[in-house]
Amino acid sequence: MTRPTSRTVHPIEQQSYRILRSRLDTSALPPLTRAVVERVVHSSADLGYASDLVTDEQQLRAAHAALHRPVPAPVVTDVEMVASGITRRETVCRLPDATSSPGLTRSAHAVRLAYEQVGPGAVWVVGCAPTALFELIRLGVSPALVIGMPVGFVGAAESKEALRASGLPAVSNVSEKGGSAVAAAALNALLYAGSRAGGVDDDEDGGSDCHGANGPGHSHGPESPPVPDNQHRKENQ
Repeated sequence: MTRPTSRTVHPIEQQSYRILRSRLDTSALPPLTRAVVERVVHSSADLGYASDLVTDEQQLRAAHAALHRPVPAPVVTDVEMVASGITRRETVCRLPDATSSPGLTRSAHAVRLAYEQVGPGAVWVVGCAPTALFELIRLGVSPALVIGMPVGFVGAAESKEALRASGLPAVSNVSEKGGSAVAAAALNALLYAGSRAGGVDDDEDGGSDCHGANGPGHSHGPESPPVPDNQHRKENQ
């Protein structure tokens, strides 16, 4: 289920993180929340995700533990583009096997097929299809985590609101934006964080995904806008 763990961070990525941290102060965020926020922003060059994402550190810790145990939790994606962006884990994507029928989209059918294959306890990553996210909620899949970040003007924001209201452990964003790249980035942040429960390995940017360029707690000063902390707690709906 796992791919090779060694990872060489390219100098362009290191420079990207330095620029990101010069423009956005994430130093006050909990470690895994910070890792997710920074990697999503890094993958999109969109600082707006810092206030658009909704996360919960305890849920991220539980998902991190599930992903890094000796027999890791399966990772399921709604589309192959999400799977292509996940670099440290083999994934399940049943969309090629799925068919549509009256009242059921291919994406929703793919969720049913995947759930039959992996059962409860998986990490689900949805970056494209709101109907996949709605079906996942409807099935009651008992996930380790749902990363729900579908993009679009029809159903995307509504599906993410439904995810937050469902009470499932989740990473989502409030707006209509999202997509395969940012959904995969959120999952990669947890995979890159290393095998220590809720911790990080020092293999990123001279430090880690969760430490600034000058180490933990580094602040970029008043010119670096802080991340609003109210978006990084599970919404009570």
